[in-house]
Amino acid sequence: MRKRERENPCGVCGHYHKYEEGEVCGICGHRMPDVSEKGSSIHVSAFPSEILPEFLFLGSYDNASRAELLKTIGISRILNTVPACQNLYKNSFTYHCLQDEQNLAFDDAIQFLEQCEKDRARVLVHCMLGKNRSAAIVIAYLMKSKGWNLAQSLQWTKERRPSVDLNQEVYQQLQDYEQKIFVSLQSKPSPVMLAFSSPMTSFNFGFPKTGDHIPAPAFNNSSAPSVFSPPSFEVPPQGFTFGAAHNQHTASENPLNANPNPNGSDIAMDL
Repeated sequence: MRKRERENPCGVCGHYHKYEEGEVCGICGHRMPDVSEKGSSIHVSAFPSEILPEFLFLGSYDNASRAELLKTIGISRILNTVPACQNLYKNSFTYHCLQDEQNLAFDDAIQFLEQCEKDRARVLVHCMLGKNRSAAIVIAYLMKSKGWNLAQSLQWTKERRPSVDLNQEVYQQLQDYEQKIFVSLQSKPSPVMLAFSSPMTSFNFGFPKTGDHIPAPAFNNSSAPSVFSPPSFEVPPQGFTFGAAHNQHTASENPLNANPNPNGSDIAMDL
């Protein structure tokens, strides 16, 4: 390529290819949209599509190449799903690139996205056009994080990026991953209570424990005192002769009350 042509790289991908003439980039595969794509009613925006508010964005390589635009919407991390696509701004963004061109590494990509969510970092997931490989990664993340099935996750993504168009191979990989997710969820054991082998200290506050032997009440035991029997004061019977001691004492002191008749035949009259 001549020096004059190398002075004007592609304004989208940054590589040197004749974008206006329809030449495909030999490095990343960037090309001008086909005539059928140009006549489509779907509007291709310079901004990526926001899938989850203030967190997850889905876009194309064109979106990923606009560094200043990504910075204005707060994106700081980029998940590149196409190994052939070059990571253009390694000094400005944190990149994570999938290495397999055939099979999508869903678990690897989801682990990176989960870390982004934990760090509250906005992330862009992109492929070449933002409608197949990158869309599949986003759909897989929705299934894993939200617990949605494939149909729900696909509908959610297409409503926010209508250009999503999965090919049969990628869709089959998503079906297999959906089955893997829900089988793992169903196989998780339910939580159980732990059994302690050593006895634990219990607080009964004076009440008998559950396993303690409680003696039955002795209703027919003659030796046991009855609740209906009168209390015993252990006082001699003469103690209850009211006035006897007092009358005997007064009679010895008062001669008028003494009996004048020693024979005891006459009754003393009151004076």
